[in-house]
Amino acid sequence: MTKKYAAVAITRGGIRLALALAGRMKDTEVYCFAKYCEDLAEVPGERRVFAGPVKALLPELFRRYEGLILFFSLGAAVRLIAPLLQHKTADPAVVVIDERGEHVISMLSGHLGGANRLTLRIAELLGSHPVITTASDVQGSFAVDLLGREFGWQAEPSAPLKAVSAALVNGGPLAIVQTCGERDWLPPGARLPEHAALFTGLAEMAAAGTDWAAAIVITDRVLSAGERALLPEQTVIYRPRSLVLGLGCNRGSAAAELEAVAADTLAGLGLSLRSVRNVATASIKGDEAGLLALCAKYGWELQLYTPEELNRVTLAAPSDVVFRATGAYGVCEPAALLSAGAAELVQPKLKSGNVTVAVARIPWTDGEEPCYECD
Repeated sequence: MTKKYAAVAITRGGIRLALALAGRMKDTEVYCFAKYCEDLAEVPGERRVFAGPVKALLPELFRRYEGLILFFSLGAAVRLIAPLLQHKTADPAVVVIDERGEHVISMLSGHLGGANRLTLRIAELLGSHPVITTASDVQGSFAVDLLGREFGWQAEPSAPLKAVSAALVNGGPLAIVQTCGERDWLPPGARLPEHAALFTGLAEMAAAGTDWAAAIVITDRVLSAGERALLPEQTVIYRPRSLVLGLGCNRGSAAAELEAVAADTLAGLGLSLRSVRNVATASIKGDEAGLLALCAKYGWELQLYTPEELNRVTLAAPSDVVFRATGAYGVCEPAALLSAGAAELVQPKLKSGNVTVAVARIPWTDGEEPCYECD
């Protein structure tokens, strides 16, 4: 299955509309009811024909596709989909469209499944009216459970997303503390509600003197017990992909050793492993099995640099030994700086056993000014 969405139509009007939509949305496959599909052979567009009841077809489509686009009544869609529901983190997006294409309704998995985005996309293509009922979208705000999703941000496990979302949509005082990461996380057209305030650090938040109902903290730092005491019970911590690990190693170094050095180094700095964006090293290490295994385990990209590129970075302590082995006067430090686009390191080179490691933080900018300074 190469297409993302399945459009299902059971009337002549719905089939015409589904085929027209698929002509504009190439990632959509059309399933049409045989009784009426045969009457529309002259209508262009690829289609899959089914003869049995739509109730028998939907379970398979529900499992196979990222989203379903149903061209029949909302009531029928509710009855047919209800037995298939599992969890909002697993269910596909479901969008319902009347057969005249007047309304496009986000029915299921509006946020995590992407039904709201799909609804807006279809409505624009068909010239229809989008119907979205999730509170944050109606209020022109943002969805707590989708914060930074396009950037790869991760919420800490067991984060109280539902409680913080409730505070956001019900007007509870909400503190948002961002110390690093991309700053343009608000969706297009969205705004911060009046009851939310944005801070660059926990001390600034505490100084505001507000009794916060909930908080969102966007940081790569592991908070101390004292810092957590400043936060309300209902706090979501998001980890932006803000760190680059520069790694060097002897040939044949084990993935377990590389992982242990990386984890111990970040723990010593009070930084979260969840905030690592990628690993950077010399091109000569591109086939290093341990490095490849480490990156595969965490889903990190491995960025490689030639000796010429690494040698463009001025080092405090260039190494002739490293130069003889790699053609570069350093590996982990210049690789981390080049990959992060940073001018300085959070952690200069450390050597542990067969591994050397350096850490750089990505300096997101807003115009010519650096992003929030981390505490």
